[in-house]
Amino acid sequence: MSVSTIQCRLGANREIKKAVEAYWAGKNSVEDLTKAAADVKKENWTSLKKRGVTFIPSGDFSLYDHVLDHSEMLNVIPSRYQGLQLSPLDVYFAMGRGRQSEGVDVPASEMKKWFDSNYHYVVPELSPSTVFKLNRNKPRDEFNEAKSIGINTRPVVLGPISYLVLGKASRDAPSNFDPISLLPKLVPIYAEILSQLKQAGADWVQIDEPILVQDSALQYQTQFTQVYAELEKVAPKIMLTTYFGRLGENLTFVSKLKVAGLHIDVDREPKQIDAVVAAVKPTNVILSLGYVSGRAVWKIDMASTVTSAKKAISALSAERVIIATSSSLIHIPVALTSETHITAEQKDWFSFALEKAQEVAVLAAILSGSQDPLISSALEANRVSISKRREFEKNSDDTVRKRVASITPGMLERQNPYPVRREAQRKNMSLPKFPTTTIGSFPQTKEIRAARAKLTKNQITEAEYEEFIKKEIEHVVRFQEKVGLDLLVHGEPERNDMVQYFGERLNGFVFTQNGWVQSYGSRYVRPPIIVSDISRSGPITVKWSSYAQSITKKPMKGMLTGPVTILNWSFPRADVSREIQAKQLALSLRDEVLDLAKAGIKAIQVDEPAIREGLPLRHVDWDGYLKWAVDSFKLATAGVGDEIQTHSHFCYSDFNDIFPSIQRLDADVISIEASKSDLKLLTAFKQYGYSNEIGPGVYDIHSPRVPSEEEIRQRILTFLELIPENLLDCGLKTRAWKETEASLQNLTNAAKWARERN
Repeated sequence: MSVSTIQCRLGANREIKKAVEAYWAGKNSVEDLTKAAADVKKENWTSLKKRGVTFIPSGDFSLYDHVLDHSEMLNVIPSRYQGLQLSPLDVYFAMGRGRQSEGVDVPASEMKKWFDSNYHYVVPELSPSTVFKLNRNKPRDEFNEAKSIGINTRPVVLGPISYLVLGKASRDAPSNFDPISLLPKLVPIYAEILSQLKQAGADWVQIDEPILVQDSALQYQTQFTQVYAELEKVAPKIMLTTYFGRLGENLTFVSKLKVAGLHIDVDREPKQIDAVVAAVKPTNVILSLGYVSGRAVWKIDMASTVTSAKKAISALSAERVIIATSSSLIHIPVALTSETHITAEQKDWFSFALEKAQEVAVLAAILSGSQDPLISSALEANRVSISKRREFEKNSDDTVRKRVASITPGMLERQNPYPVRREAQRKNMSLPKFPTTTIGSFPQTKEIRAARAKLTKNQITEAEYEEFIKKEIEHVVRFQEKVGLDLLVHGEPERNDMVQYFGERLNGFVFTQNGWVQSYGSRYVRPPIIVSDISRSGPITVKWSSYAQSITKKPMKGMLTGPVTILNWSFPRADVSREIQAKQLALSLRDEVLDLAKAGIKAIQVDEPAIREGLPLRHVDWDGYLKWAVDSFKLATAGVGDEIQTHSHFCYSDFNDIFPSIQRLDADVISIEASKSDLKLLTAFKQYGYSNEIGPGVYDIHSPRVPSEEEIRQRILTFLELIPENLLDCGLKTRAWKETEASLQNLTNAAKWARERN
């Protein structure tokens, strides 16, 4: 019985984040960065080998993003990044985050969410003029790197069809251009990559085709058949890998592809296993079963998993079944060993990346009939652990459960329709034409982080910390007044993370010390873990929003993270539905919204950047999700009077296919990312019509680049051709003050120009 894991590339202590950011700051060299990367790769490979993993992945490591790695490797480098006299590494980083130094001024490429995860990938830009060539064979190089330390790996490659489908037409491409049309030009490059891997001695290669779990894949069945018939001739044995969903009707052609193995996500879609087993049984295909979750932190129930896996083994034989993780391990923390603040009981519930590698090895040993006492002991320990967790899960907060059960349709609706509310809000807020604001957060400086750390270590008192926060808030407020913003925010200096901050102040959450997960580039987050019913003990944000309002005459906006985003950016419970958890969060936030309004806050923003991200990958599953997701947002926001302006913010979302649900949110103002997505989001709003107010973000806060005033003016003119709107922008937490000051001054100057022009 073989054991496999998929894509584990994180350093246990965020070593790559630190090394990359030091390189960007000019504090270390290319050689330093290369060594840091080599050390992390070596540690990952050796850790997996020690835990008994048979198929250890390589080629999946990344300094920024694995899709960007493929674009660099395949020479998909937009013309704006060429001819800049930059090193290949600096071109790579410029594509990911932009660059504005040493005479170079280029924006970053667009980012999108990786399917229904909180990971962002850099979108490939393609056109008829794209010239594919192999700049470097990264999978082969890392295979050889692992081989040099005595570890035989299974290289990982993002499949050619998924790569093209996940890309976009560049701005200079014809309107009818479809990236998939480039497949005949791309396949020879993949053949070159795979043949070189075979020559290097790779027995297997893992080719990820994640679009196979989506409805759209069915239209590409001819391409899949042709491509894999061609690649099979030159490649090592191919393990075609899917994850995050079910093959569904795509199984009819996938089961006939010229591949040696097929991986499916059993954790997310356990019901698909019988159909997949039946489909591959007449073939020689080896089936990799992703039982151990790559997305959840809960320990697997080994007894029930063994029962399920035995059915597959009985149908196919042990030689044709591999036990694996369900998906990439980049979506969960690295290891439990460094967690000392959670209780022993809680720690026993969880399993992080390295523990999951151990789980697949133990499961395989059990299924192979191992008589090793250590394996028997591990199985018994797992049984006891799962039993204790089930007992804990029986506990509930009856007050919370009854409150959810008593939700009525009237609780989801504002007092009056938007036109009535708009007039009340105009009188209440007195904002000018083209009002300006930011999405909420201002730079989290090293001084803020140091003060928070001192409080945690009891090196300063709570009173001293609060005085420090007051000074930071006043600094942010005075700055906004100075540059001329109209609707102010308090800057959120007291918040560590937009989800973690709320989770720490709600009942039902557990937090890790080092449970870091990559969101994009060098941005890492520590998702909270929901373990029980959720409730609010008292006000969370009212104190600081009220203080900020007390020191300015301009209206102050209260800032909250929405229920669906808190849920999607946490590790949810496994014993109750996501709908129940979202509504528990919504009721807690509803209380907070009402308290903010009572405290005199005139505008309240409830951010839902993850609402589109959580959309199921199959259309047939959309309606159920959208119903409870939208209802949860409305439940959180609908309790206030007409005069209170509600806002919400969305990032990197394609709204075209869910536009009726966006309308149904009924937020007074919604703000969207519009700086990198070629205005297609705004075009959707014009196409479908939107009666409330829209605020497009005019610059990319994920990049340190500062847009010029003229650049913002041109964007405003383009926006005005599409929709009448406010001007809003994204949060600035990840940026430095120098960038923030320059960007917001340019923004307010451009808004003033727009008022005078109109």
